[in-house]
Amino acid sequence: MNNQRYGWLCGVALIGLMAATPGRAAEVVAADAVAAADAVAVADAAIDEAGETIVVTGRTTRSVTQVTAIEVQKILPGVSPLKAIQTLPGVTFLTADPWGNNEQNISLFIHGFNQQQLGYTLDGVPLGDQQYGNYNGLSPQRAIISENVGRVTLASGAGDLGTASTSNLGGTIDTFSSDPSDRMGATVAQTIGSYSSFRTFVRVDSGTFGNGNSLYLSGVRQDARAWDFRGKQGGYQANGKFVHDDATGRLTLYGAYSDKTEPNEDATVITPANRATAPYTRPFLFPDFAAAQTYLASGAYKAAGSNYRNYYSDAQRTDYLGYAKYDWHVSDKIDWSNQAYYHHNDGVGVVAGPVDVAGLPGLFSFYFPGTGSATSPANLARLSTIFGGSGYATRTTEYRIDREGLISTVRAKLGDHDIELGGWYEHQSSAAFRRWYALDVNNPSTPYQRPGDSLTPLITQYGSEVRVDEIQTHIQDSWHVLPTLTVLGGFKSTFQKATQAVPVQPIPGSFSNSTALPVGKINTTKAFLPQVGALWEATDHEQVFVNAQQNIRQFQTSAAAGLSPFALGSQQVFEDFKRTVKPETSWTYEAGIRTSRSLDLGPITGFEGQVSYYHVDFSNRVLGISPTSVITSIISGAAILANVGSVKTDGVDIAGTLRFGSHFSLYNAVSYNNSRYSDDYKVGLAGVVVPTAGKKVPGSPAWTEKFVASANYGIFDVQLVGDYLGKRYATFTNDLSVPGYFTMAGRIAAKVPLADNGVLHSAVVSLNVTNITKKKAASTLSIGAASGTFNQFPLAPRQVFGTVSVSF
Repeated sequence: MNNQRYGWLCGVALIGLMAATPGRAAEVVAADAVAAADAVAVADAAIDEAGETIVVTGRTTRSVTQVTAIEVQKILPGVSPLKAIQTLPGVTFLTADPWGNNEQNISLFIHGFNQQQLGYTLDGVPLGDQQYGNYNGLSPQRAIISENVGRVTLASGAGDLGTASTSNLGGTIDTFSSDPSDRMGATVAQTIGSYSSFRTFVRVDSGTFGNGNSLYLSGVRQDARAWDFRGKQGGYQANGKFVHDDATGRLTLYGAYSDKTEPNEDATVITPANRATAPYTRPFLFPDFAAAQTYLASGAYKAAGSNYRNYYSDAQRTDYLGYAKYDWHVSDKIDWSNQAYYHHNDGVGVVAGPVDVAGLPGLFSFYFPGTGSATSPANLARLSTIFGGSGYATRTTEYRIDREGLISTVRAKLGDHDIELGGWYEHQSSAAFRRWYALDVNNPSTPYQRPGDSLTPLITQYGSEVRVDEIQTHIQDSWHVLPTLTVLGGFKSTFQKATQAVPVQPIPGSFSNSTALPVGKINTTKAFLPQVGALWEATDHEQVFVNAQQNIRQFQTSAAAGLSPFALGSQQVFEDFKRTVKPETSWTYEAGIRTSRSLDLGPITGFEGQVSYYHVDFSNRVLGISPTSVITSIISGAAILANVGSVKTDGVDIAGTLRFGSHFSLYNAVSYNNSRYSDDYKVGLAGVVVPTAGKKVPGSPAWTEKFVASANYGIFDVQLVGDYLGKRYATFTNDLSVPGYFTMAGRIAAKVPLADNGVLHSAVVSLNVTNITKKKAASTLSIGAASGTFNQFPLAPRQVFGTVSVSF
């Protein structure tokens, strides 16, 4: 035993010399405590027993839950992987569209951490931090077609040490693609529904051919009208996956193409003065250009204040993503996985709005001095003429991303020790340009074209080009001290080197609170981020786990990102930032018990569940102190970034599924989260104190409760989902809040009886209804002020969708 302890300590000591990464496309969850095959067996057993599963808990030292492919599509055919996990404990996911696809107004909180403080992967490939206008990745719904998702796994407290992410302070969300079928065939699904929605999905599987080969090709076309205005959502996607499997190893090739347009919902600005009268929605005027002209001429937009209506806005994104992965079985004790990937994105965010709102006359006066900054009729007339005579100007943020990376992992079984080591390297090249174009009164543009393709910009406000190298290493040892006790230890190291060039600087003074965007390098290093945990298999049915882990969120590296040092307002401020500001870090402590039992209690035949407690010490919180009071400002400006203290979090997640034979199951999850700021902070030269100490983290509710009731009999399958979201504060000082509310969604499906040996393998007809009770409430909150104001997006109304899916 002493030799075993010595070996474990030596293994940990080697960590800084070696490297590790996830690369776990074939695993159910990261094998922190036991072999991945064990976790797969747990999931398979649950599916075989009940025919479906809502939550599968992994055999790890951490809290890990997941949603399977069946449950993903039951929520709504085509739903995003992130929305699919909204039924899991500790998760708050909101968006203004029923699929969860619109990235501009997504709100995701897990244990008090927001979406930019989490890690995301697809089959191990990093997807970035989900910043809107992303600079280091893409959303899961663009990386994979929903129907090709095999499962979505959530590590809600601390992610796997080898997760390829620079932002996983509060856990990781890993999406896994399904493998090609071993049977030749095809699947076609057609969805139609509310607001002229249609979605066509096609997938063709080769079946097994040659020497262990299989592949699929699939595509989707989706189009839907936004529910509160006449913008179109959707686009085209294509996926392909090839797998070769033999005794030596497994080769996987994956490719994805996505060309999507999402209309951007405008949020409503809320203040104490306007709360009773603020509009529930702010619909765009497009495509009624005559109405848009009347709106300006009548002056109605001025009476609306900050809640004026734009002509249009949307996000256009085109992505190409691919990877090649080889899992080599070197011997019966050693496996070596290598994965290379590439991602290219070009996109544009577009908004066309009145030329004299949100401080625009002041901005334009720097570029067109004759217009002046005052909003006199003569100046406005000159501005309108410059921008095409329509009274509207079109603003774009034009993006480009190129990423290439390598993930390598070695796993070795050495006696009672499972050693894992490896590394992740990524090179990023990104660009962001802010431009302004005319909106011609005689030939008005549409949100479905990129202005730069046909027009010359009147203003290039700024242009940023960034190069980043990410390096991450880790090593870990899972020591099987006893057949029923596993102790895990390890740590990771992370290094980020980033450089910005600014080929187009803003005119000094035009960029709020800024003289120039900074140029140069910023390097951050954290050489020791440890993890230690244990898993005790107390019985054949119960497991007890504990885990402690430190994580870091590297600085964002884009001039278009609000919390990026590259968006600071001068070179001197940038140099001061490098000397004084530290990246955010967190220590997460978890403990829990999970169980899976067959029961004989009358109608109750089984139960699976998990209870977990967590405590988080979040340090070096970085806050962007806005230079303006209007958080919807469109003119751009440099925030002041500072460390403003720490956050303490305590919480409990309780989730379980009761099974009543093979025909009925009831899942329920209750979560309590208490995330509070520990410190006040100061603003301005006078050092005015903002009293945030003891205040709750806004946007994240204290209480959530979800249930899923599922029943099947004969050809029918029925599901009802309920979701309670508790009260949320909407400012840093908690002076404003929004009340809690409850929503429901449902599904009924029928398997069409088919003749034996027919052409069709299966046929299913289903009906989904979202927001059954037509609840009106605040969905995503946009929080950027200490007090007195916030923005809120509306909750999508009841919508109905019908789907016919056939397999050949």
